[in-house]
Amino acid sequence: MGMNIGSSGGSGNDPEPMMEMNMTPLIDVMLVLIIMLIITIPIQNHAIKLNMPTGNPPVQSAPPIVDTVDIDPTGTVLWNGAPMANRAELESKLQAVVAMGNVDEVHLRPNKLVEYKSVAAVMASAQRLGVTKIGIVGNEQFMNQ
Repeated sequence: MGMNIGSSGGSGNDPEPMMEMNMTPLIDVMLVLIIMLIITIPIQNHAIKLNMPTGNPPVQSAPPIVDTVDIDPTGTVLWNGAPMANRAELESKLQAVVAMGNVDEVHLRPNKLVEYKSVAAVMASAQRLGVTKIGIVGNEQFMNQ
């Protein structure tokens, strides 16, 4: 491990002194440490428990009954194509839907030019009266503005 600096004989045929360190033992020690580290780290098992349904889902016998509520650019509300005179008439229709329970869904289709307060008023009435399934349809008109 020492360096050969020179000889006492003074001859010029001596080899050059070795100036680099032998890296082989250092690499061997590092590899052993890495292997020991890999062995001692516990294996991480991440499991998510899911309750998956069993069997086949029931087949729908008939398509759902849907009532549509359209709102035109002036704020006029249309129930299945028939204009509503005022908000009280709309609320009476919504109460009838909730009372009978024969309508599965109410689809709200606002025009892209209508003010938001008209849409919010219809949605608030539906929520207050107990309509549980209301969907906003016709969103593709908002894609290309």
